[in-house]
Amino acid sequence: MANHKSALKRIRANETKRLRNRFQHKTTRTFIKKLRETSDKATAQDLYKKVASMLDKLAKKNVIHKNKAANNKSKLAKLVNALAA
Repeated sequence: MANHKSALKRIRANETKRLRNRFQHKTTRTFIKKLRETSDKATAQDLYKKVASMLDKLAKKNVIHKNKAANNKSKLAKLVNALAA
C-alpha cells in the first residue's frame, strides 16, 4: 500500500479515470453496433456523426489508438454510404 498522500490520491484518481474510460469505451461500442444494425440512411448519417465524435474523443484521450479510431470511422463511413437512399 502507498505511504504518501500524493500516491494515495493518484490511486483514487486513476481508479476514477479507469471507470470513466471504460464507460465511454463501452458506450461507443454500443453506438457502433446500433449504427451497423441501422438500415435507414438518414438515421445512419446522424448516428455516424455522433459515433465519429465519440471515437475521436477516445483517441484524443488515448483510450484507443488514433489509427484504430480512423480505421473504425473509415469502415463505418463506407457502410453508411453504401446504404440505399
